[in-house]
This record gives sequence, structure tokens and C-alpha cells, in this order.
Amino acid sequence: MNLNATMLGQAISFVIFVLLCMKYVWPPLSQMLEERQKDVAEGLRNTEMAAKELALAKENGSQLIEDAKKDVSKMIAQGQKRREQIIEEAIQEAEKEKARIIAQGEAEVESEKNRVRQELKDEMADLVINSAQKLINKNLDTDSNRALVDQLIKDI
Repeated sequence: MNLNATMLGQAISFVIFVLLCMKYVWPPLSQMLEERQKDVAEGLRNTEMAAKELALAKENGSQLIEDAKKDVSKMIAQGQKRREQIIEEAIQEAEKEKARIIAQGEAEVESEKNRVRQELKDEMADLVINSAQKLINKNLDTDSNRALVDQLIKDI
């Protein structure tokens, strides 16, 4: 009988232990498990949302990169167009300057040519006057006059 009473005492103690565990231990454990389950589910949702946001950010980033490449291409094209325009303007300006310099040079050459002609005319007039004076001073025959004129022509 001792054996039965001991077993009965142990059974009652076990039932009391189970009842106490169910009343005081089990609810906080199940509440912690539910909270943990909620945290894990929320973490999974956050992970999915982060993955979606990452995909969206990658898409936006690639779109921004494409837009930037297009903008850079446009800027390069505009820069090349402006460079060509500047070169064309410089060429036109150089052509104008060249024409002005040529015209100025031609005017200077024409002026110098006219000055030399005038000097030659003046010198020729002086020579003719000198020749005429020599002819007048020497009243010689026609052969002498011809020889004198030939000599003057050689001098000129």
C-alpha cells in the first residue's frame, strides 16, 4: 500500500504541478512565442518590402544613369556644335582680317608705286632740263647733238 499511496501522492503532485504550470508558466510562454512569431512575420514582411524597395531603387538608379548619359550626350553634342561654330567664326574673322591686310598692302604698294613714278617723273624732268641746258650751252651741229642725246640716254 505504500507503493500505491506514494504513486497517488506523486500523481496528485504532478497534476498540481501541471495545473500550476498551465496557469502561471504556460500563458507567458505562449505569449512570448506569439510575440516572437509576430516579430518574425514582421521581419519577413520588412525584408520583402526592402527587397521591393531595393529593386525599385535599382530601377530608378538605372533610369537616372540613362538620363544622365543622355544629358551628357546632349552636352557633348552641344559642345561640339559650339566648337564648330567658334571655329567657323574664327575662320570668317581671319578671312576678313586677311582681306583687310591685303587691301592695306595693295594700297601701300599703289602709294609707293605712285611715289616712285612721281620721283621718276621729277628726275626725268631734271634730266631733260639738264639736257636742254647742255644743248643750249653747246650749240653744235646735228651730229654733236645726236651724240650728246645718245650719251644722256645711256646715263639715264
